[in-house]
Amino acid sequence: DHIFEKVSPEMEKLGYECKCLGGGKIEHNSKDKKIRVFGLSTGYGKADHSVTVEILKKEYTDYEIAWSDDKK
Repeated sequence: DHIFEKVSPEMEKLGYECKCLGGGKIEHNSKDKKIRVFGLSTGYGKADHSVTVEILKKEYTDYEIAWSDDKK
């Protein structure tokens, strides 16, 4: 919730309505060009990591990107 609480007010000033749909972690290994999405937020639960991966694939086209339900 640290990021959401910081970003949400600024987004709302721009006219966006913000709602947190869940959380997790992202592990970024730029050397090996790998990204792993996993975990959950204790306050918001688990985000749909498959959606996160699809968004990341648009920007990191030459990376191996995966997700899991692992907590660590």
